[in-house]
Amino acid sequence: MKILVVGGGGREHAIIMKLMQSEKAQKIYCAPGNGGIAAEGAECFDVSATDIDGIVSLAKKLSVDMVVVAPDDPLVMGMVDALQAEGFMTFGPKKNAAIIEGSKVFSKELMKKYNIPTAFYEVFTEADKAIEYLKKQNSYPAVIKADGLALGKGVIIAEDEEAAIKAVHEMIDDKKFGESSARIVIEEYLTGPEVSVLSFTDGKTVVPMISSMDHKRAYDGDKGLNTGGMGTVSPNPYYTEEVAKECMEKIFLPTINAMNAEGRTFEGCLYFGLMITPKGPKVIEYNCRFGDPETQVVLPMLDGDLVEIFEAIYNHTLADVKISWKEGACACVVMASGGYPEKYDKGIEIYGLDEKGQVEGCEVFHAGTKLSEGKFFTNGGRVLGVTATGLSLRGAINSAYEGVSKITWDKVHYRKDIGQKALAAIENDPLNLDYKDDLEDYLEENGVYLRQ
Repeated sequence: MKILVVGGGGREHAIIMKLMQSEKAQKIYCAPGNGGIAAEGAECFDVSATDIDGIVSLAKKLSVDMVVVAPDDPLVMGMVDALQAEGFMTFGPKKNAAIIEGSKVFSKELMKKYNIPTAFYEVFTEADKAIEYLKKQNSYPAVIKADGLALGKGVIIAEDEEAAIKAVHEMIDDKKFGESSARIVIEEYLTGPEVSVLSFTDGKTVVPMISSMDHKRAYDGDKGLNTGGMGTVSPNPYYTEEVAKECMEKIFLPTINAMNAEGRTFEGCLYFGLMITPKGPKVIEYNCRFGDPETQVVLPMLDGDLVEIFEAIYNHTLADVKISWKEGACACVVMASGGYPEKYDKGIEIYGLDEKGQVEGCEVFHAGTKLSEGKFFTNGGRVLGVTATGLSLRGAINSAYEGVSKITWDKVHYRKDIGQKALAAIENDPLNLDYKDDLEDYLEENGVYLRQ
């Protein structure tokens, strides 16, 4: 099969590497792709992931057998609908189903209507009414969300009234996220460990993937601004068999059934962002696609043919496909440009990668890179996802950081505590804030040094 993957980040790189393992994959194309994807052997084309007409034309020109639409924007815009109208086999939900991520208000109202557990919320389009509500509630932290897509940054956790009022003004009045924040959701702050569960679904069958734990804040200790994700580990130790069973009964199947009842059958990858609260698991958010960087630790653990799975979802035969997961664990450390998630420079040369953009002992998923004359340069905020598997989570984390230590560029930034909370949960220890020092000691004993 000839397959076109739409997108150009770390998630797309991870999808492409898994597709290449299939005997069914004859040729992989990517638009727009990035330096690492090109170095991997996928032919890249300079067509924007949101250019629906351009992607349809490219698919026709290449005579592809399948198009995988990976990012949220083109899905919400209706790229799958346009491709299917031209007869292409696709992976990804149609526009009327992708709204589950495209509108926070839609997803909250869906959960309310079908009794799917989530945080209490209110919706606002006027700043003064939102502020009046905040003062009346007087409950902090408060969670303030832009209704639409915002590159994973449209959620503000306000610690006090001053921060909450500032967030409201920035979103509604200043249009910080454009029209995406013209309408906002203010919801109660839930407590408990977070879990990400991606799932394959053809609208009838839902198959949860191995769980993962994301690290959204920019700095160690979960401090700083929210980002698209600074690292992930898999599996998530808080996602026990008991929790998984409850999620299937109260969240996963009810969501698929709710979308069917609304005439919005979901086909593709449905992402469940969960909080394991004292009152049980609740939905924080839905995504209509593979998460980034969750995909980077989930797909390496997949024991199966991804092309076959994508075909089965399109043909509504997912129940007939055997899907299993490897033993062990996986960890991904995101290496970002200094200043991310705000202002940062591009075009900085990256040192330490081989000709394929890799380092020994890891899989390096390129998120924001450019390949020019055999050299790799930064081309985004999140640049690389250095990923490793291991028999244990600690082993996977150590291997990932060993890979990180071999790569550098000017003003490189990464968290040094990825997986710390998961390790504490696994080892039944109190959260060990000195774990970073333990990691550095381990690596230095093996001649590896993390940069400060």
